[in-house]
Amino acid sequence: MFFDTHAHINDERFDEDRDLVISRARESGIEYILNPGADLKTSIAAVNIANQNEKIYAAVGVHPHDVKDINEETIQELKKLSENKKVVAIGEIGLDYYYDNSPRDEQRKWFKRQIELAKEVNLPIIIHDRDAHKETFDILKEYDVGSTGCVMHCYASSVEMAKEYIKMGIYISIAGPVTFKNAKKTYEVAKEIPLEYLLVETDSPYLTPTPYRGKRNESAYVKLVAQKIAEAKGITLEELAHQTTLNAKKIFNIND
Repeated sequence: MFFDTHAHINDERFDEDRDLVISRARESGIEYILNPGADLKTSIAAVNIANQNEKIYAAVGVHPHDVKDINEETIQELKKLSENKKVVAIGEIGLDYYYDNSPRDEQRKWFKRQIELAKEVNLPIIIHDRDAHKETFDILKEYDVGSTGCVMHCYASSVEMAKEYIKMGIYISIAGPVTFKNAKKTYEVAKEIPLEYLLVETDSPYLTPTPYRGKRNESAYVKLVAQKIAEAKGITLEELAHQTTLNAKKIFNIND
């Protein structure tokens, strides 16, 4: 039993075969899937898909790429969406200083505002951090997000910083890059971080793991991510699957 904690099954690349993708995930032993939003439109889509599928859940939020286009009205719409029982987190939110698709001051402003929203509605947050490691860390520490719950999605920083996040009660989620030959840093994180703080994800349709790299990713491939992490930790795949699923259900307050 696996929990893919980050899969964009609302993405248009799944429009032609979404039901088949979900079926393949089920057949591969992926029992739970969490679909995060990237803007208001995709957040609404994520909620709709979750409402139509058992054990698929949603997160609602605006990705740093798109915060240049939002306002307080958007935040209130996200708040309304968060009232749905299938919404278990605010995300994905954060900072992206690699692409800088939104001005950095806007990224910071709306990242903080969405953390405040999460605290208002008592939901954990899912963090996107690209090339903004220190600033992301400082903001999360400032807001004491470990108290309400936080996941570092597709973690790409150092073992040392991961350990600092764990001290704050923050979970580390690992995706397909852990299977790449040159991903020594991510492999070390998988090896060193306590199993009780690890999650697995695909980030599909992105970041497809080896040996399917270059093709569209999907939730069924989360087992490949899990296998690599289990290898790094010297444990069985079953043990890895069991504990990471427990971790995900705990952080997202899922009791079914």
